[in-house]
Amino acid sequence: MDGDRMEIDGGIMEGGGQILRVSTALSCLLGLPVRVQRIRAGRSQPGLRPQHLSGLEMIRDLCEGKLEGGEIGSTEITFTPGKIKGGTHIADTKTAGSVCLLMQVAMPCVLFAATPSELHLKVFVNRGYYPQGGGEVVVQLSPVKELSPINLTDRGTVTKIYGRAFVAGALPIKLAKDMSAAAVRCIRKEIRDLYVNIQPVREPDDRACGTGSGIIVVAETSTGCLLAGSSLGKRGKNSDKVGIEAAEILLKNLKHGGTVDDSLQDQLIIFMALAKGVSRVKTGPITLHTQTAIHFAEKLTKAKFTVTKSEEEDPSKDTYIIECQGMGMINPNL
Repeated sequence: MDGDRMEIDGGIMEGGGQILRVSTALSCLLGLPVRVQRIRAGRSQPGLRPQHLSGLEMIRDLCEGKLEGGEIGSTEITFTPGKIKGGTHIADTKTAGSVCLLMQVAMPCVLFAATPSELHLKVFVNRGYYPQGGGEVVVQLSPVKELSPINLTDRGTVTKIYGRAFVAGALPIKLAKDMSAAAVRCIRKEIRDLYVNIQPVREPDDRACGTGSGIIVVAETSTGCLLAGSSLGKRGKNSDKVGIEAAEILLKNLKHGGTVDDSLQDQLIIFMALAKGVSRVKTGPITLHTQTAIHFAEKLTKAKFTVTKSEEEDPSKDTYIIECQGMGMINPNL
């Protein structure tokens, strides 16, 4: 702490944009000014990229706050939050980026706003492809009084596996069919008795920007858990390989017995920290992103996390329980 300002080292642990997202979102919610130094020190191109800057500008506008050091390449920012308000907010990275990462910084904040919010996240519904980007997603959220804890510890059994392999622009539908067939073959080797439906799709020209391809495969369970694997095509990358890559990520996530996949694991941490009461989530191996999110959530809030090896699983499985005594954030506006 420096006076009433929290000092954050953006270069430790995962050393990427996630430290910025977690600490500025919590700063906004707690009304606590932060200074983040050594931003993305662990990356090949350190400092703010367009995506990080547009996320910061959006939450600055969300809470009528002050942002110093907000320019591309900056390795230090100071963020002073104001009062969170709802309404329509636009984030436009002007280049390819990730809608999900913009949501990661904004969602916790708008849940505790005074009025409903509409976020227009322009990046990568339209689908945009690297390097132009050009996609847009509109997210509507209503505020809550408080967040209830979650208990995600029973995965149940996998009931269906589905997904889509997509191409856009100058690419032929055959590539999507090849990706889909390769993914289905890969999954069938491991899971024989389940119908797998991965649809090959050509994105309509008026709904996609640029040329690109990719695949997402989702497993749904009897208790409502969703686990996924995905992969993007790129020039010179065999389409079978893209399909197999997505299938292997999904199978790896199914193998550990957790209720969430690697990509969702770290994104739940901030919500567990804000909730009122004890949340428990069963996961596979704890990722560095998750360890980082826990570190900064504990540093900024009064939440307490414990991570223990799950006892009820087969000992050969790498399964853990993340438990959190949340801080019980109350929306002062409702």
